[in-house]
Amino acid sequence: MHRRAIYPGSFDPVTNGHLDILERGLKLFDEVIVAILVNPNKKCVFTVEERIDMLESCLVDYPNARVDTFGGLLVDYAAKMDAQAILRGMRAVSDFEYEFQLALMNRRLNRDIQSVFLMTGLRWIFTSSSIIKEAASFGGNIEGMVPDLVRERLSKKLGHPL
Repeated sequence: MHRRAIYPGSFDPVTNGHLDILERGLKLFDEVIVAILVNPNKKCVFTVEERIDMLESCLVDYPNARVDTFGGLLVDYAAKMDAQAILRGMRAVSDFEYEFQLALMNRRLNRDIQSVFLMTGLRWIFTSSSIIKEAASFGGNIEGMVPDLVRERLSKKLGHPL
């Protein structure tokens, strides 16, 4: 049986923490689809196309990972893609309640799709796309928290060196 997982998120931008979860998820699944949620109501720094491009560049060394986009219910997308699981990363206890509620709702909507949680590696525990964007907006040094390509694109987008 081919084991496929969906790793959903906005990935605005993709961080080294995201890639850590992906790498470890690829040890559990034959294939992981990194799925960008298209949410027109969410204000993002990067367009969906820019995020796809950055993710595809970051995934070059992972032949069993690919990038896609989706809208609507995650469990419907997972079923459409013939995935058995939804892969999620958790940084801290504060993530648990929200992720637990999502997992319960997804389970109620489709009992065939499992939620799999991986704890973020300790070196990435404090990183999130939101925190990185905020630090970058004030010129903070985000080197090592995001892939170099992402840092360069964020620097260009914000109009100052990072």
